[in-house]
Amino acid sequence: MPKQLEREKDASATAQKVWDNKAIICDVLGRPPEMELGSLGDGWSLCRWRQFVGSYALPPVPDPIFIVHIAGKPRVKTWERGSWTETHSIPGCATIVPAGMPTGWLVDGELDVVTLSVSSEVLKTASLSDQFSKMRFAFTDPLGVALTRQILAELYAPHADEREAYVSAMVGALKAHILSGVPAQGKPLAIPTSDFSAYRLHKVMNAILDHPEHEHSLEQMAATAGVTPSHFCRVFKKATGISPHQYVMKARLDRAQHLLAQTDMTLAALSESLGFTSQSHFSRAFRAYAGRTPSDFRQHEQTIQ
Repeated sequence: MPKQLEREKDASATAQKVWDNKAIICDVLGRPPEMELGSLGDGWSLCRWRQFVGSYALPPVPDPIFIVHIAGKPRVKTWERGSWTETHSIPGCATIVPAGMPTGWLVDGELDVVTLSVSSEVLKTASLSDQFSKMRFAFTDPLGVALTRQILAELYAPHADEREAYVSAMVGALKAHILSGVPAQGKPLAIPTSDFSAYRLHKVMNAILDHPEHEHSLEQMAATAGVTPSHFCRVFKKATGISPHQYVMKARLDRAQHLLAQTDMTLAALSESLGFTSQSHFSRAFRAYAGRTPSDFRQHEQTIQ
């Protein structure tokens, strides 16, 4: 655990008893949310946050948080089991932070997220506290992300009385979606139908994350989803914010960063194991993604460790 995280965990023990989630996040980031919407009576609060490069230690929050990565750089990690996670959060991912758990965050670029805090008392009343008892980082939730983006779009639109009712309905739908049980990684709740479904999108994305080294051709992914390649591309990008090819490449490069930092594999062996056509192809892609060559990245990681 970062030293700063340890210090803030102790320093915030008293503060978290009287502060709500928003106040704690404001204190850590040193700024208020760009936008906020909430109802103390209904026990929820929605905020949009924009922050830049740095590492941040968030002390335990009194209520669980559902986080949607809206935009910004696809290089956000969290502190887990004594190190930064192998995978990144990218725009289109969701994360659940349980109440009472300190967390660490590493942001390499601009961060743009929306947080929905739900009162622990509401969850207890609804007997739903168990599903928010564990940290879940950077999982796929197309419906939750789509609802969040629609809420933001409406909030930034010109004021109109009818829009307030629509926003309220959207927030209600998002809360209902979260409280009904966000699908577990690899175990989506939706039932497959003849139409394109969230289940099939989850299946494709999880296959990529489990085995980024596989080919994952557009035709193969579209066939798994049961739609044409062109339709699959449109739906996939709408749900994640990036193309299927970019998602595959991102999964490979995330794995590459972990292997570079944690193993002594040669660049040739590493690039081959991750499905790159050549070492030069891997090096070019890695530099474009990470901003430095694989060798420089490995040297930097070994230095800070």
